[in-house]
Amino acid sequence: MDTLANAKAAPLDDAGLDLLFREGRTFSGFTAAPVSDDTLRTLATLAELGPTEANSLPGRFVFVKSAEAKAKLVPLMSEGNRAKTEKAPVNVIVAYDLDFFENLPKTFPQVDARAWYAGAPDERLAFSASRSTALQAGYLITAARALGLDVGPMGGYDAAAIDAAFFAGTRWRTLMVMNLGYGDRAALYPRNPRLDFDEFARIV
Repeated sequence: MDTLANAKAAPLDDAGLDLLFREGRTFSGFTAAPVSDDTLRTLATLAELGPTEANSLPGRFVFVKSAEAKAKLVPLMSEGNRAKTEKAPVNVIVAYDLDFFENLPKTFPQVDARAWYAGAPDERLAFSASRSTALQAGYLITAARALGLDVGPMGGYDAAAIDAAFFAGTRWRTLMVMNLGYGDRAALYPRNPRLDFDEFARIV
C-alpha cells in the first residue's frame, strides 16, 4: 500500500486557522508596501487549484498595478470606493469568460466536455461561469491570506464600463473588484457580529 498516497492530511493548527479565518478581515486601508509580480503569479496559481464545475476554470484575474491602468479603473468605481481603490497597491478585477468551454479539452480531457456548453445561450454560460468564478474569488481571498496578503472585496462599480475599458473584443465579464496588499490593521473597524451556528446551518 502506498502509505504516502493514503496518508491523512494534518489539519491546520490554530495559528493557521487564525490567519485564514478568525483574524482574516476585509481591509479598506493598506500600507504602502508593494506586492511583487512573483507574489501575484503565486497567488493566481494557488487560486486556480480549487474546484470548479467540470474543472472549467472560467475565472479571469486582472491585477491592476500601473498608474495608467489605475487611471482607467478608478473613475469606474462608485464614489465611495475611488479613494481606497487608488491607494491600494493592487486592484484585482475578477471576471468570467463566457468562452470558458474552449479550454475544456485541456482542463477536462476525460470526455468531450466542450460539447456540454458549446452553442448554449449566453444566459446559461453566464450562470455556470459566474458561479465557478465566485468560487475562484473565494480561493483567491484564502490564498492571499495564506501568503500574508490582505483583501478588500468591493461592490460599487460600473461593470459594463470596466468590460469596455479592460475587456474590449473579448467575452470576459466583470464579476467583482478587490483591493489587495498588506493591510493597515490600525484602520480596521471592530468586526461585525456573525450568526450563531443554528441560525445558518443544520446537521441532518
